[in-house]
Amino acid sequence: MATTVLDMSMSVDGFIAGPNVALDNGLGDGGTRLHEWLLGPDGSFDERRFADLTDSDRAVYEELMSTGAVIAGRGTFEPAGGWGGDHHDGVPIFVLSRHPAPPRFADMPLVTYTPDISTAVGRARAAAGDGSILVHGSGAASMLLAAAELDEIQLHVVPVLLGRGRQLVDELHAQVELELMSSRQGAEALHLRYRVRYP
Repeated sequence: MATTVLDMSMSVDGFIAGPNVALDNGLGDGGTRLHEWLLGPDGSFDERRFADLTDSDRAVYEELMSTGAVIAGRGTFEPAGGWGGDHHDGVPIFVLSRHPAPPRFADMPLVTYTPDISTAVGRARAAAGDGSILVHGSGAASMLLAAAELDEIQLHVVPVLLGRGRQLVDELHAQVELELMSSRQGAEALHLRYRVRYP
């Protein structure tokens, strides 16, 4: 069965985006700093940038891009411009939202808006097969944790303190224990992967 994996870049003080996140400021003020380990200071990614990555950074990126489906919260998907309707390699994208898709995103064939977590996870698992499901966003993470549907968490911890912004998870109703699966040091980010332990 496909594994759901939250994958997020994060500051040392636990923020995944800076303050003032908006549709035209998807990572908030200063939030692009969290992705420089992969994209570089200019925010672009191409074959040359990929070739310059360390072995650890490259392996983490390749794992990320080999997933068979994506689950995201609306607050992550829409400010990211819906990733142009294709996060990677034509895999389906399930957006958790109580609202229907706005016109801008309604005609994206790979994108399905759904208010139901079980439906999103079930369809994503079917699409991903034996692969994994990439989970994006603090809202999606909180909802999947509450439903005991988040299997693993992969963090790319960047050596910066943002001081404020969007936290890794919005709200937890109970403490969640994690089991460290791997730790890899990249050129800058520390890549940590945990298994979620449910009671």
